[in-house]
Amino acid sequence: MSVTTVRGEIDADRLGPTLMHEHIYSLYSDYRIDYGWDEQAAVERAVEVLRDLKASSGITTLVDLTVLGLGRNLQRTRRISELADIHVVAATGIYAFADLPHFFRNRTAMVDDDWISDFLVRELTEGVGETGIRPAVIKLVTDRQGANDDVRLIARQVGRAQVRTGVPISTHSHPGTGQGLVQQELLRAEGVDLGRVVIGHSGDTTDLDYLQRIVDNGSYLGMDRFGHEPSLPLEDRIRTVATLCERGLAGRIVLSHDTNVHSDGVPAEIRHSEVFADWHFRCVPDIVLPALRERGVSEEDIALMMVENPRRILEHP
Repeated sequence: MSVTTVRGEIDADRLGPTLMHEHIYSLYSDYRIDYGWDEQAAVERAVEVLRDLKASSGITTLVDLTVLGLGRNLQRTRRISELADIHVVAATGIYAFADLPHFFRNRTAMVDDDWISDFLVRELTEGVGETGIRPAVIKLVTDRQGANDDVRLIARQVGRAQVRTGVPISTHSHPGTGQGLVQQELLRAEGVDLGRVVIGHSGDTTDLDYLQRIVDNGSYLGMDRFGHEPSLPLEDRIRTVATLCERGLAGRIVLSHDTNVHSDGVPAEIRHSEVFADWHFRCVPDIVLPALRERGVSEEDIALMMVENPRRILEHP
């Protein structure tokens, strides 16, 4: 079995410990065009951070869910992956909470109803642009705004692309409004196997009944915002994962941070404030895993969440 990374195919057994929902850089591209961006410095900084992550914690793979709308640049990502010698799995998709960007709306209306799914499939099977780099995950987004007509259109197209390719879907969801369950309903309607879906940001809630329903429907729980204190304190997140493991659900959990080397989405003075002090790539290996062990979570369950589940999700024949 293989996994598709930005550097090409690797044997699935080489993935190792994996963070399943991260971003190396999340940028507002229009702003950066006018106000500047030091590409070389950005690459060097990311390489420094990821080399340190690998050397200090043994993390060997990141899934970078930076898609269109978040400043995706897969040539930069591949360069960083090569220099840091860390595996990076890329994603395709549209980052839209409510409104379909006109680029996609007009092509859907004027060219083909399935233009978006065809586009996603082309990226997954042929590569992005002329780069030859193939994403291996499709991202779907719904937030507190819910699934309006545009979001439902995107979900249908994501579902159709998944059925055509078999690749996993990883989502951005809002547990407070039950969006993980909404996403499952939308994707099931398109024939998606919910066992190929990671419901992201599930760790933003302590509602165990809600989380159990997602698992009962067949999907994985993305407990993937460790250190993001505004959405839920770190201690609550750790306790929730430990409780889920006690219930025997480690085989349906993946861990991550949804963090970045830099994001234009959070003002620098806030991003570097005390409230985000633990929101970094080493929070899971340095803080979360030791805390889970102290709460009795077994090494077998940790291996499931960090190694085996990511491999099962990402591998293909």
